[in-house]
Amino acid sequence: MKDLLLITPPFTQLNTPYPATAYIKGFLNTKNISSYQIDLGIEVILELFSKSGIENVFAGDINLVETSENSKRIFALREEYVKTIDQVVLFLQNHNPTLARQICSMNFLPEASRFNQLDDLEFAFGNMGLQDKAKHLATLYLEDISDYIVENIDADFGFSRYAERIGQSANSYDELYSKLNSNLTFTDDFTLKLLKEKIDLVQPKLVCFSVPFPGNLYAAFRCAQFIKTHYPELRIVMGGGFPNTELRELKDSRVFEFFDYISLDDGELPIELVYENVISGKEIAEGEFKRTFVLENQEVTYKNNTTKSDYKQAFIGTPDYTDLLLDQYISVIEIANPMHSLWSDGRWNKLTMAHGCYWGKCTFCDISLDYVKLYEPISAKILVDRMEELIAQTGESGFHFVDEAAPPALMREVALEILRRNLVVTWWTNIRFEKSFSKDLCFLLKTSGLVAVSGGLEVASDRLLKLIDKGVSVHQVAKVTRNFTEAGVMVHSYLMYGFPTQTIQETVDSLEMVRQLFEMGIVQSGFWHQFAMTAHSPIGNNPEEFGVKPLKKEILFAHNDIDFTDETGIDHNKFSFGLKKSLLNFMHGINFDLPLKDWFDFKIPKTTIHPDYIHDCLLEEESLVFKGNSKLLFLDKNANVETFVKNTRAGAFELSRLTFHLKTNIVKIELDRIKADWLMKIFAENSTDNPKKITLQQLKTQFEETFEDFDLFWFSKPIQQLKENGVILSL
Repeated sequence: MKDLLLITPPFTQLNTPYPATAYIKGFLNTKNISSYQIDLGIEVILELFSKSGIENVFAGDINLVETSENSKRIFALREEYVKTIDQVVLFLQNHNPTLARQICSMNFLPEASRFNQLDDLEFAFGNMGLQDKAKHLATLYLEDISDYIVENIDADFGFSRYAERIGQSANSYDELYSKLNSNLTFTDDFTLKLLKEKIDLVQPKLVCFSVPFPGNLYAAFRCAQFIKTHYPELRIVMGGGFPNTELRELKDSRVFEFFDYISLDDGELPIELVYENVISGKEIAEGEFKRTFVLENQEVTYKNNTTKSDYKQAFIGTPDYTDLLLDQYISVIEIANPMHSLWSDGRWNKLTMAHGCYWGKCTFCDISLDYVKLYEPISAKILVDRMEELIAQTGESGFHFVDEAAPPALMREVALEILRRNLVVTWWTNIRFEKSFSKDLCFLLKTSGLVAVSGGLEVASDRLLKLIDKGVSVHQVAKVTRNFTEAGVMVHSYLMYGFPTQTIQETVDSLEMVRQLFEMGIVQSGFWHQFAMTAHSPIGNNPEEFGVKPLKKEILFAHNDIDFTDETGIDHNKFSFGLKKSLLNFMHGINFDLPLKDWFDFKIPKTTIHPDYIHDCLLEEESLVFKGNSKLLFLDKNANVETFVKNTRAGAFELSRLTFHLKTNIVKIELDRIKADWLMKIFAENSTDNPKKITLQQLKTQFEETFEDFDLFWFSKPIQQLKENGVILSL
């Protein structure tokens, strides 16, 4: 028996749990409130994509006359699917790696229409390893089965979403309500069977659904409906990303036939107060709530009547992944995008460096909502403590920091703390491409285990970047992405088209900027998104300032995406295929010399961007400026020192040869023996073990107590060689 049952409804990711319930469970631990969490998404997938599940799929009545040729083929091969499914799923769970050779033999898996793209496999994946190629083929196999289910059994099925269309910008609740009052679907049967088993096992006092996306909404309501019917004594609360962004103007009382409470924004205090009300047996009118919708006197009422403040990030506890089936998630490789492989392949522990966004100005972003506007970083020590706790708990040392934009200064401190503790971790996060990411900082982050960053270049136009208030320029993005790439960190760029007032010329010029970034090799992955206006962004709040006119609708249920007309009258949607096709080519390092007009089936203007614009940006060398407040880091304190005498016409000089054995190369320099001894002493005193970092000005002062002309020493060829190889970092 547990106090709370925390549920992520189908479907989110196959490869790793969505972290919301783990965050809440970690907080509840600090309050000694017992809880049990389940990811119904992965559990339903594992039930469905099993031998018995696939037998159920093919046991369903289908019209073999009217169904597609693809479905006829899959049905004809049904025994092969039943035979192979368990072993394929085990392989994708990394429990059966030897199956890769069978899968890659191309005579093991039954193949339907998804395999038609195999002509492009070598183009898309090159000489990728056997395991990855087998994962891709196994993913196509699962997608074939999914296509069969969608066409013949459950039209709303999808691996990472269910009935998503119903939840997207559903200003009216009518369609969802109608579906909930119709017959159960094939997928519902699996979901509700598992839900009953969990409720009977846990016997909770309160059930909490985290609904992050529109694709989780229908399943959450269907599960809540089942609980209300079969366990009427249980109270139910919904929170998460979807209500946080879309249900802030909720008015339809029918929602409360399914849920008793709907909380907004940070869930820790709202859930704690709901739980206290439930166990105390208080009536809603008597209860104390934080940012919670309830039904009071048959009207939807927003209750925020507590005097308690939200918990600081330092006191919400470490996410707790206990109860989740961590060794049963499925790694898939769907498309040949390097960043997408991080999202879908392998399991990651999710953490947040800072609540909110330290920039918080982008005009397309929901900066009016608490999850963005309330910025609160966590100390590096607490973050790395949590990393160590999660490693011990899960056995996984990979971390995805899910920040809106990770703060560079905090990333630096986290990296130093990781190095100080001698941890081996792998991590990635989202950033802004700002100038703080110097060559030295990027090298430090890589040394600590950073493998990838994603950031918004958005429209790749300086005029529009100013309109977005992004705080970066294309010139700056080029330098930052170069710094990360040279450090060995993969760079993914979010790209946008169709921004208000964007002209056709600017779209073409943005594509040219992107082409050059990929041609120079400083961005390795990207994705184009068409602009969407949201209700909680500066554009949504003041559309007339950006040349757009919203199409007004009455809001009774969900409100986020806003339909609008752009004063330019341009059909930006027509650029979608060409932009994405060109990007796929650029990601594979081909067709950079193809004229931009060849990517589109309509006439476009010539680009106004100079063909060497990005190249010329990167030619600009950083000036050798003395920055006295720079903090210095000496990464290698174990150099081999050999002393020898060098005879010259001017006389004999005692020199020292310092040899640094780095991971991938050897660096040797020669210095005057006394200066070499002084430098090695500095290295020993200011290694990563020392939490206090010496500044360049302090180093100069120490140097000039014994020697003369520090600048001549600091900018000399031997010291520059150490800096270029990351032995000395200036942060």
